[in-house]
Amino acid sequence: MFDFYIQYEYWFAATQLALAMLGMGATLKVRDFVAVVQKPRGLLFGLLVQLALVPLFAWGLLIASQPATGLAVGLALCAAIPGGTMSNVLTFLARGHVALSIALTAICSFACLLTTPIVLGLLISTQLPGEFEMPAARIAVEITLILMLPLIMGMVVLTVWPNGSARFSKLCIRASIFVILLIVIGAAGAGRLDLSNFSGAEILIVLAFVAGLAVFSWLVPELLRLNGPDSTAINIEVSFRNVNLALLIKASLFPAVLGVADPVGDQVLFTLLLYGGLVFPVAAVQVFLHGKRNRSST
Repeated sequence: MFDFYIQYEYWFAATQLALAMLGMGATLKVRDFVAVVQKPRGLLFGLLVQLALVPLFAWGLLIASQPATGLAVGLALCAAIPGGTMSNVLTFLARGHVALSIALTAICSFACLLTTPIVLGLLISTQLPGEFEMPAARIAVEITLILMLPLIMGMVVLTVWPNGSARFSKLCIRASIFVILLIVIGAAGAGRLDLSNFSGAEILIVLAFVAGLAVFSWLVPELLRLNGPDSTAINIEVSFRNVNLALLIKASLFPAVLGVADPVGDQVLFTLLLYGGLVFPVAAVQVFLHGKRNRSST
């Protein structure tokens, strides 16, 4: 069963993302995105946090902790990539500004085609292979097919079936969460989440990265006095990085070769998976706290 998961891991992830975007699209109208553009304060500050403050935080953490090469590359990848589409689901569950969350995901995802190589070069220039090249074409296709197309299809459902769109949205979101559960079970059963690969100090460094992102991405919107739903979107978007994209770039940087040991590449892989595992409990707390606040303010 777990061999089946490994063989089709990409399609599990793609299905989860597509279902999530389809469900959220069924709750959105074009005017929701027009409102983001008309009042761009949340969008501009969200982009600032994502594209500038996150890499600066990662740089400071790497300087302070001086981690092993594989761990440094893994954390740099997490800092260089945008928020994942899972952040859109969590923002939806926390009653945040979903249109803002999706706009941040989309813009940062396209921007990362330019910014990711720059950030990686600044953070880990001595560890990067000289032949590194961003897989831009594949990322652009995935963003289009897995993010944008299902979102548009969901918006069409809302337009042509307004009375049933809420039920359709809930079904898709629940199906997405079910597939996420299958991913967690499959990854654990396949032995890809082995904590013995890291020392306690290294696990603490990854935990500090996760907690640091969650804290400062909550503080910045609060200090800027953004409204509750906007603050929710930015906090979750910054905290929940696109691990699937990071795994794709890892495969480009450190491709697995049958029969050839690659301890650095393996450590990069485990760093990404460990981050993905640690961020879920943090996200659960964010959803609970933001959801409680946003419900009380409506």
